[in-house]
Amino acid sequence: MKIVGVGCGPGMLTEEAIRAIGEARLIYGSGRAIDLAADHIPGGCAVHEITDYASLRKLPVHAVLLSTGDPMLAGLGYLGGEIIPGISSMQVAFARLSLSLTRVAVVNAHGKDHDAAIEDAAAEIWRGRCVFLIADPAFPVTALAAALEGPHPRCRIAVCEHLGYPDERVAVGTTADPPAPATDLFVVVAGEF
Repeated sequence: MKIVGVGCGPGMLTEEAIRAIGEARLIYGSGRAIDLAADHIPGGCAVHEITDYASLRKLPVHAVLLSTGDPMLAGLGYLGGEIIPGISSMQVAFARLSLSLTRVAVVNAHGKDHDAAIEDAAAEIWRGRCVFLIADPAFPVTALAAALEGPHPRCRIAVCEHLGYPDERVAVGTTADPPAPATDLFVVVAGEF
């Protein structure tokens, strides 16, 4: 099985990903991943939207599995097989903010304990890192800001939404005045930047 990162938004497929998709005869992916790759899916290719993530390990060896962003950043890379990286939301967020990736610490709060994620983020910022936080729609940016305000007074918080899409939004604030997400598809960058 090939796991192909389709990027975090339109136009972010690599040439290697386009080639793998163009050679595919059987593709699985989320609706969003299929949409991002649609222009490169060949005629006659069987395309299936994933309805049962637990059964993905049972896909045939010739299947191409589309993963939004990069499969190794909270994506489907854990399934193994041949992995073709994609352009991640982390890469795009740090590019939009003109921040080096050499200081990044990743915290995954998507479908996880938000309080624990906030503690992890605060600890990484204390170490001098810039945190890239993978959020879910319920992630409380204000709670992150409150946890950082006292010990990290120079900390800034960025909410990056719909990265790569025409309605992309990057809003930067402080712990005293954090930006609020306007949509469900967002990531957070926090640290002294």
